[in-house]
Amino acid sequence: MKRVFTASVCREGEWYVAQALDVDVASQGESVDVALANLREALELHFEPLPND
Repeated sequence: MKRVFTASVCREGEWYVAQALDVDVASQGESVDVALANLREALELHFEPLPND
């Protein structure tokens, strides 16, 4: 299932911080592209189903 989120990217010192505005998930990177790629990965992990015990 594909989901679409709005993201905000800002520079904090030498890092770029990417934050999904629709959910409480954020990540960072040394460039805007890396920060957004890391945010995509964090969102995938956030919505990944938990394994059954």
